[in-house]
Parts: sequence; C-alpha cells; structure tokens
Amino acid sequence: MSDRTALVTGGAGFIGSRLSRDLVAAGFDVVVADVLHPQVHAEPGWPAALAPGVRPYPVDVTSPTQCDALVRLVRPDLVVHLAAETGTGQSLTEASRHALVNVAGTAQILDAFTRTGHVPEHIVLTSSRAVYGEGRWATAAGTPFYAATRGTAQLDAHEWNPTDRDGTLAGAVPCPHRAEDTEPRPSNVYAATKLAQEHLLGAWTSAMGSTLSILRLQNVYGPGQSLSNPYTGIVSLFATRGLRGEAIEVYEEGGILRDFVYIDDVVRAIMLCVDRPDTGLLLTDIGSGNRVSLLEVAEFVAERTGSPAPVLSTRYRPGDVRAASADIDHAGKALGYMPEVDVRSGLQLLLNWIQDIHDRN
Repeated sequence: MSDRTALVTGGAGFIGSRLSRDLVAAGFDVVVADVLHPQVHAEPGWPAALAPGVRPYPVDVTSPTQCDALVRLVRPDLVVHLAAETGTGQSLTEASRHALVNVAGTAQILDAFTRTGHVPEHIVLTSSRAVYGEGRWATAAGTPFYAATRGTAQLDAHEWNPTDRDGTLAGAVPCPHRAEDTEPRPSNVYAATKLAQEHLLGAWTSAMGSTLSILRLQNVYGPGQSLSNPYTGIVSLFATRGLRGEAIEVYEEGGILRDFVYIDDVVRAIMLCVDRPDTGLLLTDIGSGNRVSLLEVAEFVAERTGSPAPVLSTRYRPGDVRAASADIDHAGKALGYMPEVDVRSGLQLLLNWIQDIHDRN
C-alpha cells in the first residue's frame, strides 16, 4: 500500500471517477467519499468508472459523525474536495440544500480534521467560474465595467446582454475571467456557496499550515458525464437530444457564450496541482481558453448527428450568466497547464461515448 493517501470527496461523480485513475497511477492510496445522491447517480451502487483499488465509503459531508469516522480511518495527506450541489438555477429555489452541502459540509470536514487532530498537507478545491457572476465587460471604446446581474424583468424583455448601472451598453464585449484581477460577484446561490468554500478553506489552511490550491473551473464536459441530471451538463443534453434525432432548443436566442473544457484537461490540471511544490495558496482559472456560443455547439451536434437544425428560443434560466470564459495564462505559468482537447474534438468524443451507450442498451 502507498504511504500517501488521497481523499476525494464527491469522488464518485464525473470528475472524481476520472481523477481516481490518475491518482492511483501516481501511487496514491485513494479513498473516495460520496453520498451517491440519486440526482447525480441514476444507477444504484458505486460507478464502474472508479479505478480498481479505490476504497469507496458512503459519507454525507454534512454529518459530523460520518466525517469524524472517515478522517480517523483515512488521515489523508491530500484532499481533493469535489463534494458539492451544482445546480445553478436549482440553487435559487433550493438555497438551503446548496448551503448545507457546499458551505456547512465544507465546514464539517474542516471541523473533523480539528476534532481528530489531523491536518492534511494539501487541499485542492474545485471551485467554479460561477463565482464571477456576469463578470467584467468592456465598452466599445475599451473601458472595463462590471455587469449587473440580469433580473427577470430584463430577461423577460429579451434584453440578453448585461448592463452597467446606466443601462445597456451597445457594442460591449465580455472579458475573460482572471482570478488575479476579476472580482467575484456571484449571481446565484450556487456561485455564492462556491465562493464561501474558497473563503472557508483559505482561512483554515492559512491558520493550520496546510497548502491550498483553488481551481475555478469553466464548463467541464466529456465522456462519463451524467446523462440523467437535468441541472448540469448542457453539452451532454445537446448531444443526447441530437442522437435521438430531436431539434436542440437553444436558450437566449443562441447567444450564450461558454468556455467548454474537456474532462481529461481538468483532471490534468488537478494532477498538476497535486504535484506542485509547496509555495502557498494557488488560485487560478481552468478552461480551454476559448469561448463558443451555445448555438455553435448545437449546430455542430446537429451536423454530426443529422438531427434537425437547432431552434432558437427566448427561454432562459434565472441566475444564469450571458458569457463566461477563462484567461489561462496564469495557470500555464503557475502549473504548466495547457489544454490538449479542442471543443470540436471533445464534442465528437462525447457523441461517440453516448452513441456507444445507446448501442449497448
């Protein structure tokens, strides 16, 4: 058995299952803790995607008893904290659920370390681009401004682009997120809880002498993504509908912009954090470095699947943002991170995986 133990909370999910293979290959004794929530795990039991040799434990991070028992048993050197409720729109109607798991659950894990007298050497948090809210934009003249959160009155009027306090700015363009100088301004409860996780872990690790790495992930996609969870994975939703021969409905008239980052690139970024020297806090953005519209994604899927042309819709999701993308220069300098899978290649790999599932069923 390895003399290094890695605990992955929420480790039976999309990212954790894929990450488990790389951690095992790197020589870690890997422990996965997960509550196996049915919204994420449609099938009962532990997912087959977990690497052989991983030790899975059914743990609810909101339970102090279960957290204490887990830490006493494992005493991890490394913690990769993935456990979180992730539904953006859902968080506005189930705020207490998101706060309980994401905020109180994170605090329970930290208290379990204190109660058991154990301080991990390194904690890696997968945070979210959602913490930026609508983010920073620039006027046609290049003047930066922070966009106000889009309310239902604005969205019902089909005014899609964010505004400043004086109203809509014609010709304004979104700026890529940069952790070093883009202010977090959450526009939904999920985003607020992810920022709270960052603050909780930042305060605790600083006081306790543990290394902390925070990766603000853009939209992660790829094989292994849940095909049943309606609150995450717009790319998998598009792909599934295309393969069924259905026309893909694209909200906000197709103009939503996203940075889609392939699962293998995200896992590579996490592993680069694991291997980095102990140089204090790391806070950086992980994405592909490019943004595409949801209409472009839908058109690609329709072309590859032979499904009808996408349908532009004026529907929207409350709490969603118009544009998001990452400036990955800092991640490149700090970690040597460079994405290897472009969005068209990644989408094709996702389509192939979903088609294979359909063929087998």
